[in-house]
Amino acid sequence: MTEKAILGGGCFWCTEAVYLRIPGILSVKSGYAGGSTPSPTYKEICTGTTGHAEVIEIEFDPELITYSKILEIFWASHDPTTLNKQGNDVGTQYRSVIFYLNDKQKDLAVESKRKHAYLFPDPIVTEISPAPEFYPAEDYHQNYFTLNPQNPYCHYVIFPKLKKLGLKL
Repeated sequence: MTEKAILGGGCFWCTEAVYLRIPGILSVKSGYAGGSTPSPTYKEICTGTTGHAEVIEIEFDPELITYSKILEIFWASHDPTTLNKQGNDVGTQYRSVIFYLNDKQKDLAVESKRKHAYLFPDPIVTEISPAPEFYPAEDYHQNYFTLNPQNPYCHYVIFPKLKKLGLKL
């Protein structure tokens, strides 16, 4: 039996690239969640007016990787202390967020946030909320890094992130 997790840590190209390289992760889908516009498009999301965050929906095998381990990677893979910002990406769509799918995930997320707070010089601003509807992003956003490694954003942002985390490029 598989489980799912929904996380937002800035640009979904970055978070997707990280989790696709983690053993036990079966699939990662880029998308949008947490806003008011039904079936939003990337163009709408980029305006920052829909309320959605760029997120990934992870399907994982809990016998191979735990939800807690997924959260450890989450904290290490972005800056959870910057409100609505990751690097040069600015706007509510780039907020740090954990959308939990059940009470167990909520409890683990809250505990993980508390446990990791000492690692950062500033307070963690990550939102922890019930999972709203997840809307998959357009096809060209899926598996973006693998299909577009020559993109300057991938070169300057994603490659260093993968290297920092010790993941396969």
